[in-house]
Amino acid sequence: MNFINIVLIGIVAFLAGCEGILDQFQFHQPVVACTLIGLVTGHLKEGIILGGSLQMIALGWANVGAAVAPDAALASVASAIIMVLALEGGSANATDAINTSITLAIPLSVAGLFLTMLARTFAIPIVHGMDAAAEDANFGKIEALSWLAVAMQGVRILVPAIALCFIPPAVVTEQLNRMPEWLTGGMAVGGGMVAAVGYAMVINMMSTKETWPFFALGFVIAAIPNLTLIALGVIGVVLAMIYMTLKSLATSNPGGNAGSGDPLGDIINDY
Repeated sequence: MNFINIVLIGIVAFLAGCEGILDQFQFHQPVVACTLIGLVTGHLKEGIILGGSLQMIALGWANVGAAVAPDAALASVASAIIMVLALEGGSANATDAINTSITLAIPLSVAGLFLTMLARTFAIPIVHGMDAAAEDANFGKIEALSWLAVAMQGVRILVPAIALCFIPPAVVTEQLNRMPEWLTGGMAVGGGMVAAVGYAMVINMMSTKETWPFFALGFVIAAIPNLTLIALGVIGVVLAMIYMTLKSLATSNPGGNAGSGDPLGDIINDY
Protein backbone atom coordinates (compact mmCIF):
# COMPACT_ATOMS: atom_id res chain seq x y z
CA MET A 1 0.00 0.00 0.00
CA ASN A 2 1.18 3.52 -0.72
CA PHE A 3 0.90 6.50 1.58
CA ILE A 4 -2.32 7.78 0.01
CA ASN A 5 -4.03 4.40 0.45
CA ILE A 6 -3.04 4.29 4.13
CA VAL A 7 -4.34 7.83 4.73
CA LEU A 8 -7.67 7.07 3.06
CA ILE A 9 -8.01 3.81 4.96
CA GLY A 10 -7.31 5.74 8.17
CA ILE A 11 -10.10 8.19 7.37
CA VAL A 12 -12.57 5.37 6.72
CA ALA A 13 -11.48 3.58 9.90
CA PHE A 14 -11.86 6.74 11.99
CA LEU A 15 -15.34 7.42 10.62
CA ALA A 16 -16.35 3.79 11.19
CA GLY A 17 -15.24 3.99 14.82
CA CYS A 18 -17.16 7.22 15.41
CA GLU A 19 -20.26 5.86 13.73
CA GLY A 20 -20.17 2.81 15.97
CA ILE A 21 -21.41 5.22 18.65
CA LEU A 22 -23.27 7.89 16.66
CA ASP A 23 -25.22 5.67 14.21
CA GLN A 24 -25.89 8.66 11.96
CA PHE A 25 -24.34 7.79 8.60
CA GLN A 26 -23.72 4.04 9.17
CA PHE A 27 -20.02 4.09 8.23
CA HIS A 28 -19.51 1.23 10.69
CA GLN A 29 -21.80 -1.12 8.81
CA PRO A 30 -19.83 -3.80 6.91
CA VAL A 31 -21.41 -3.09 3.54
CA VAL A 32 -20.33 0.56 3.83
CA ALA A 33 -16.91 0.21 5.50
CA CYS A 34 -15.71 -2.70 3.35
CA THR A 35 -16.93 -1.04 0.16
CA LEU A 36 -15.14 2.21 0.99
CA ILE A 37 -11.88 0.42 1.80
CA GLY A 38 -12.18 -1.56 -1.41
CA LEU A 39 -12.76 1.70 -3.27
CA VAL A 40 -9.73 3.53 -1.86
CA THR A 41 -7.45 0.54 -2.44
CA GLY A 42 -8.59 -0.32 -5.95
CA HIS A 43 -10.45 -3.51 -4.99
CA LEU A 44 -14.02 -2.22 -5.12
CA LYS A 45 -15.61 -5.45 -6.38
CA GLU A 46 -14.03 -7.58 -3.67
CA GLY A 47 -14.88 -4.97 -1.04
CA ILE A 48 -18.55 -5.04 -2.01
CA ILE A 49 -18.66 -8.84 -1.91
CA LEU A 50 -16.97 -8.94 1.50
CA GLY A 51 -19.17 -6.17 2.88
CA GLY A 52 -22.34 -7.82 1.64
CA SER A 53 -21.35 -11.15 3.20
CA LEU A 54 -20.42 -9.58 6.54
CA GLN A 55 -23.59 -7.48 6.54
CA MET A 56 -25.66 -10.65 6.63
CA ILE A 57 -23.84 -11.58 9.84
CA ALA A 58 -24.13 -8.13 11.39
CA LEU A 59 -27.88 -7.98 10.76
CA GLY A 60 -28.40 -9.97 13.94
CA TRP A 61 -26.01 -7.86 16.05
CA ALA A 62 -27.77 -5.42 18.34
CA ASN A 63 -27.19 -3.94 21.79
CA VAL A 64 -29.88 -5.31 24.11
CA GLY A 65 -29.88 -3.86 27.61
CA ALA A 66 -26.44 -4.28 29.16
CA ALA A 67 -25.39 -6.79 26.49
CA VAL A 68 -23.08 -5.16 23.94
CA ALA A 69 -23.08 -6.55 20.41
CA PRO A 70 -19.82 -7.55 18.69
CA ASP A 71 -17.89 -4.66 17.19
CA ALA A 72 -18.97 -4.42 13.56
CA ALA A 73 -16.65 -1.48 12.89
CA LEU A 74 -13.41 -3.27 13.73
CA ALA A 75 -14.58 -6.50 12.10
CA SER A 76 -15.40 -4.67 8.86
CA VAL A 77 -12.29 -2.49 8.64
CA ALA A 78 -9.75 -5.09 9.76
CA SER A 79 -11.13 -7.92 7.62
CA ALA A 80 -11.25 -5.64 4.57
CA ILE A 81 -7.60 -4.62 5.09
CA ILE A 82 -6.55 -8.26 5.46
CA MET A 83 -8.40 -9.07 2.22
CA VAL A 84 -6.62 -6.24 0.40
CA LEU A 85 -3.23 -7.36 1.71
CA ALA A 86 -3.92 -10.91 0.56
CA LEU A 87 -4.94 -9.72 -2.90
CA GLU A 88 -1.94 -7.44 -3.28
CA GLY A 89 0.35 -10.28 -2.26
CA GLY A 90 -0.28 -11.74 -5.69
CA SER A 91 -0.64 -15.44 -4.97
CA ALA A 92 -4.02 -15.47 -3.20
CA ASN A 93 -7.12 -15.48 -5.38
CA ALA A 94 -10.11 -13.31 -4.60
CA THR A 95 -12.32 -16.15 -3.38
CA ASP A 96 -9.81 -17.43 -0.83
CA ALA A 97 -9.03 -13.90 0.37
CA ILE A 98 -12.71 -13.08 0.86
CA ASN A 99 -13.55 -16.38 2.59
CA THR A 100 -10.61 -16.03 4.96
CA SER A 101 -11.57 -12.43 5.77
CA ILE A 102 -15.17 -13.45 6.49
CA THR A 103 -14.01 -16.12 8.92
CA LEU A 104 -11.59 -13.75 10.66
CA ALA A 105 -14.32 -11.13 11.09
CA ILE A 106 -15.92 -12.99 14.02
CA PRO A 107 -12.84 -13.09 16.32
CA LEU A 108 -12.00 -9.54 15.25
CA SER A 109 -15.46 -8.36 16.32
CA VAL A 110 -14.95 -9.99 19.72
CA ALA A 111 -11.55 -8.31 20.07
CA GLY A 112 -13.30 -5.05 19.28
CA LEU A 113 -15.40 -5.46 22.42
CA PHE A 114 -12.22 -5.23 24.50
CA LEU A 115 -11.24 -2.00 22.74
CA THR A 116 -14.76 -0.67 23.28
CA MET A 117 -14.47 -1.42 26.99
CA LEU A 118 -11.18 0.48 27.16
CA ALA A 119 -12.60 3.46 25.29
CA ARG A 120 -15.65 3.66 27.52
CA THR A 121 -13.49 3.35 30.63
CA PHE A 122 -11.33 6.26 29.45
CA ALA A 123 -14.53 8.21 28.76
CA ILE A 124 -15.52 8.21 32.45
CA PRO A 125 -13.25 11.19 33.37
CA ILE A 126 -14.59 13.00 30.31
CA VAL A 127 -18.13 12.59 31.63
CA HIS A 128 -17.09 13.98 35.01
CA GLY A 129 -15.48 16.92 33.20
CA MET A 130 -18.75 17.55 31.38
CA ASP A 131 -20.62 17.47 34.69
CA ALA A 132 -18.26 20.09 36.09
CA ALA A 133 -18.63 22.22 32.97
CA ALA A 134 -22.41 21.96 33.25
CA GLU A 135 -22.32 23.35 36.77
CA ASP A 136 -20.49 26.41 35.40
CA ALA A 137 -22.84 26.61 32.36
CA ASN A 138 -19.79 26.23 30.11
CA PHE A 139 -21.54 24.84 27.09
CA GLY A 140 -18.51 25.25 24.84
CA LYS A 141 -16.45 22.95 27.05
CA ILE A 142 -19.28 20.42 27.15
CA GLU A 143 -19.40 20.31 23.36
CA ALA A 144 -15.60 20.05 23.10
CA LEU A 145 -15.51 17.15 25.56
CA SER A 146 -18.32 15.44 23.64
CA TRP A 147 -16.32 15.63 20.42
CA LEU A 148 -13.26 14.33 22.29
CA ALA A 149 -15.18 11.27 23.49
CA VAL A 150 -16.48 10.58 19.97
CA ALA A 151 -12.99 11.04 18.49
CA MET A 152 -11.65 8.52 20.99
CA GLN A 153 -14.05 5.96 19.55
CA GLY A 154 -12.68 6.72 16.10
CA VAL A 155 -9.09 6.27 17.28
CA ARG A 156 -10.15 2.91 18.69
CA ILE A 157 -10.50 1.63 15.11
CA LEU A 158 -7.92 3.92 13.51
CA VAL A 159 -4.90 2.57 15.41
CA PRO A 160 -5.44 -1.15 14.61
CA ALA A 161 -6.26 -0.29 11.00
CA ILE A 162 -3.06 1.68 10.46
CA ALA A 163 -1.04 -1.06 12.18
CA LEU A 164 -2.47 -3.67 9.80
CA CYS A 165 -1.58 -1.54 6.79
CA PHE A 166 2.13 -1.87 7.57
CA ILE A 167 2.06 -5.68 7.40
CA PRO A 168 3.79 -6.69 4.12
CA PRO A 169 1.24 -8.19 1.70
CA ALA A 170 3.63 -11.06 0.99
CA VAL A 171 3.47 -12.10 4.65
CA VAL A 172 -0.33 -12.31 4.62
CA THR A 173 -0.36 -14.21 1.34
CA GLU A 174 2.33 -16.60 2.56
CA GLN A 175 0.32 -17.42 5.66
CA LEU A 176 -2.80 -18.02 3.58
CA ASN A 177 -0.91 -20.33 1.24
CA ARG A 178 0.38 -22.34 4.20
CA MET A 179 -3.15 -23.24 5.24
CA PRO A 180 -4.07 -26.81 4.30
CA GLU A 181 -6.90 -27.41 1.89
CA TRP A 182 -9.15 -28.90 4.57
CA LEU A 183 -8.81 -25.73 6.63
CA THR A 184 -9.49 -23.30 3.77
CA GLY A 185 -12.47 -25.40 2.69
CA GLY A 186 -13.82 -25.46 6.21
CA MET A 187 -13.38 -21.70 6.51
CA ALA A 188 -15.33 -21.21 3.28
CA VAL A 189 -18.20 -23.37 4.59
CA GLY A 190 -18.06 -21.66 7.99
CA GLY A 191 -18.15 -18.22 6.36
CA GLY A 192 -21.34 -19.16 4.54
CA MET A 193 -22.90 -20.62 7.66
CA VAL A 194 -22.29 -17.62 9.90
CA ALA A 195 -23.98 -15.41 7.32
CA ALA A 196 -27.01 -17.70 7.42
CA VAL A 197 -26.99 -17.61 11.21
CA GLY A 198 -26.98 -13.81 11.20
CA TYR A 199 -29.95 -13.73 8.85
CA ALA A 200 -31.74 -16.37 10.93
CA MET A 201 -31.32 -14.20 14.04
CA VAL A 202 -33.08 -11.36 12.27
CA ILE A 203 -35.89 -13.63 11.10
CA ASN A 204 -36.30 -14.95 14.64
CA MET A 205 -36.80 -11.39 15.94
CA MET A 206 -39.14 -10.30 13.14
CA SER A 207 -41.12 -13.47 12.45
CA THR A 208 -44.90 -13.30 12.88
CA LYS A 209 -47.71 -15.40 11.48
CA GLU A 210 -48.55 -12.50 9.15
CA THR A 211 -45.11 -12.26 7.54
CA TRP A 212 -44.24 -15.95 7.14
CA PRO A 213 -46.28 -16.31 3.90
CA PHE A 214 -44.26 -13.48 2.33
CA PHE A 215 -41.04 -15.10 3.51
CA ALA A 216 -41.96 -18.40 1.84
CA LEU A 217 -43.12 -16.60 -1.29
CA GLY A 218 -39.74 -14.85 -1.53
CA PHE A 219 -37.92 -18.18 -1.79
CA VAL A 220 -40.23 -19.30 -4.59
CA ILE A 221 -39.85 -16.07 -6.57
CA ALA A 222 -36.06 -16.04 -6.07
CA ALA A 223 -35.87 -19.44 -7.78
CA ILE A 224 -37.05 -17.92 -11.08
CA PRO A 225 -33.81 -17.64 -13.09
CA ASN A 226 -34.80 -14.65 -15.23
CA LEU A 227 -35.39 -12.32 -12.27
CA THR A 228 -32.55 -10.00 -11.29
CA LEU A 229 -31.90 -8.60 -7.82
CA ILE A 230 -33.50 -5.33 -8.92
CA ALA A 231 -36.62 -7.19 -9.99
CA LEU A 232 -36.76 -9.03 -6.67
CA GLY A 233 -36.40 -5.72 -4.87
CA VAL A 234 -39.28 -4.21 -6.84
CA ILE A 235 -41.44 -7.25 -6.06
CA GLY A 236 -40.60 -6.90 -2.37
CA VAL A 237 -41.58 -3.22 -2.35
CA VAL A 238 -44.84 -3.97 -4.17
CA LEU A 239 -45.72 -6.74 -1.71
CA ALA A 240 -45.00 -4.38 1.19
CA MET A 241 -47.26 -1.71 -0.35
CA ILE A 242 -50.03 -4.28 -0.88
CA TYR A 243 -49.71 -5.46 2.71
CA MET A 244 -49.85 -1.91 4.09
CA THR A 245 -52.92 -1.19 1.95
CA LEU A 246 -54.66 -4.33 3.19
CA LYS A 247 -53.74 -3.42 6.77
CA SER A 248 -55.22 0.04 6.32
CA LEU A 249 -58.43 -1.44 4.89
CA ALA A 250 -58.69 -3.99 7.70
CA THR A 251 -58.28 -1.41 10.47
CA SER A 252 -60.79 0.95 8.86
CA ASN A 253 -63.37 -1.83 8.36
CA PRO A 254 -66.32 -1.11 10.68
CA GLY A 255 -67.06 -4.84 10.99
CA GLY A 256 -66.44 -6.93 14.07
CA ASN A 257 -62.99 -8.05 12.95
CA ALA A 258 -61.54 -4.52 12.69
CA GLY A 259 -58.39 -3.93 14.65
CA SER A 260 -57.41 -7.60 15.03
CA GLY A 261 -53.94 -6.75 13.73
CA ASP A 262 -54.01 -9.40 10.98
CA PRO A 263 -55.17 -7.69 7.74
CA LEU A 264 -55.08 -10.87 5.68
CA GLY A 265 -57.02 -12.78 8.33
CA ASP A 266 -59.57 -9.97 8.65
CA ILE A 267 -60.26 -9.95 4.92
CA ILE A 268 -60.53 -13.74 4.75
CA ASN A 269 -62.88 -13.84 7.76
CA ASP A 270 -65.13 -11.26 6.09
CA TYR A 271 -65.88 -13.85 3.44
